[in-house]
Amino acid sequence: MKLTNLFTALVFLGLALSVNAQSDQQLASASLTQTAVLQPSTSQVMSDDIIGVAASDKRFATLVAAVKAADLVETLQGDGPFTVFAPTNSAFDKLPKGTIATLLKEENKDKIASILAYHVIPGEWTAAKIIENIESNGGGFMATTVQGQPIYASLVDGKVVLQDANGGSSTITVTDIEATNGVIHAIDTVVLPKE
Repeated sequence: MKLTNLFTALVFLGLALSVNAQSDQQLASASLTQTAVLQPSTSQVMSDDIIGVAASDKRFATLVAAVKAADLVETLQGDGPFTVFAPTNSAFDKLPKGTIATLLKEENKDKIASILAYHVIPGEWTAAKIIENIESNGGGFMATTVQGQPIYASLVDGKVVLQDANGGSSTITVTDIEATNGVIHAIDTVVLPKE
């Protein structure tokens, strides 16, 4: 009888340990899922500077070409920190036909440099920090770009929208692409400073 009781106790102990292990595994799995949900799904961690990160992402090929044409590579490889509102290739494609080719010409170097500098603000502004500033400032806030003109950020349908000096708007589509000297947010339209 004692042997049967011992065997029964061991079976129950084994089942309890098995159930407990499965519960721990389910909790760990749920915790990872919850963590993934809480983290921005678009967040990327990189060990390179802003130029290196952008150059390694095909979505920013036009931007990288423009940065090179404007001789801004060294600037964006500097210590920073910088926040770059990076137009994707499709954002550049929205510009009138021939605009990119014209801007990339040597004689337009100052103009493209001004446009690109308008996409950069000093400091590291994560999506959470931008949204916090929008909310704490009554629904929007103004930041001064490296180019010198302001850009306005607000929330529209839960998305951060930038309004440029000309009244044009661009939506942040990918947030918090980290670089060693700042952060990149992909945008769907090129923002333009006043000329």
